[in-house]
Amino acid sequence: MTNSTPKPQPVSQPESDRYWDGLKNEEIWLQRSKATGKFQFYPRNFSISDPGTGEEGIEWVQASGNAELFTFAIVHAAPHMGFVGEVPYITALVQLEEDVIVPTNIVGVEPEPENFQIGMALKPVFEHNDDGHTLLKFAPA
Repeated sequence: MTNSTPKPQPVSQPESDRYWDGLKNEEIWLQRSKATGKFQFYPRNFSISDPGTGEEGIEWVQASGNAELFTFAIVHAAPHMGFVGEVPYITALVQLEEDVIVPTNIVGVEPEPENFQIGMALKPVFEHNDDGHTLLKFAPA
């Protein structure tokens, strides 16, 4: 029996559209506070380091893509029917050079604990889906 349940997909929202559009072009765009210079992720319509400035207090900046593994888990039980055919897979938190932590998946490596080390260098992988979305994943650098 084949699983035909679709995976959950990102929902377009005005404050995050620039991020998702960037991924389609294989670019990572992050918000940065104009006042403090601090980056933030996930996208919002205000700066978390200077919330009183509202939307005027943030700017979009292209990220380097340089990243390291912050933490990871190997998923053996699918959290949603759409992922049943993909277990085991690696879910992770990745720290970008810009000092934000992004939830993602690690690809291009067997899901065995000995293949991972906290702090290991990672590079971005852009997964273009048939439904028009692009997801940001990472692979060992």
